[in-house]
Amino acid sequence: MPKATDLLQLNKLACVKGERLLFSGLSCEIPSGSLVRVTGANGAGKTSLLRIIAGLSEPAAGDIVWNGKNSREARQEFLQDVLYLGHASAIKDALFPAENLMASCALQGERFSASEVSVILQQLGLGERLQVESLSLSAGQRRRIALARLWLTQRSLWLLDEPFNALDSRAIEQLSEKISDHLKAGGVCLYTTHQPVDIVAVQQSSIHLDSFCPPIHTQAGPSASNRSLA
Repeated sequence: MPKATDLLQLNKLACVKGERLLFSGLSCEIPSGSLVRVTGANGAGKTSLLRIIAGLSEPAAGDIVWNGKNSREARQEFLQDVLYLGHASAIKDALFPAENLMASCALQGERFSASEVSVILQQLGLGERLQVESLSLSAGQRRRIALARLWLTQRSLWLLDEPFNALDSRAIEQLSEKISDHLKAGGVCLYTTHQPVDIVAVQQSSIHLDSFCPPIHTQAGPSASNRSLA
């Protein structure tokens, strides 16, 4: 469950892709209840940053600290608090919606019954599609299956890459309200999006990755003291 004392610290993070330095010197503190939008030009490293925080990729430099503990040194404890949803829905075509949702939860050690997940899928507008193989679902319906994990998980730190893609207005509203509820409970959410979305949050900020990109014709970015978070 989210706790009022949850705190995420990014300490001088750097990301290299191939031979290209995407960003460096990224440092900030993100307390419980915070909504943080990650922005930047295409290729600035928005997805890479979320994957690094989620433990799916290694940073070129720097550390991630969660509740006072280095995420590398307390990896299992950290990962139990993290939920990462990528921009791809990762839905298996041959499975029914509930089977897909149960499988994705089980991969992270969260187990729910078919009836539990079916109730959530019905709330998200998939009630009439529960007995249809996911291959036949629209992109928006497949996206809702992936996002349904947010209604089931008790994890504190949400990392959402383009979560609003392919959703209709009703689904966008439901997701926005769910994120707001998570923040009110003391959770933390970092996300990317290319569309304007209204999410209620007492603490809102942005990480502008363009501010941490190296200048043209150099191999390293400017010093951390010359960068800022907005």
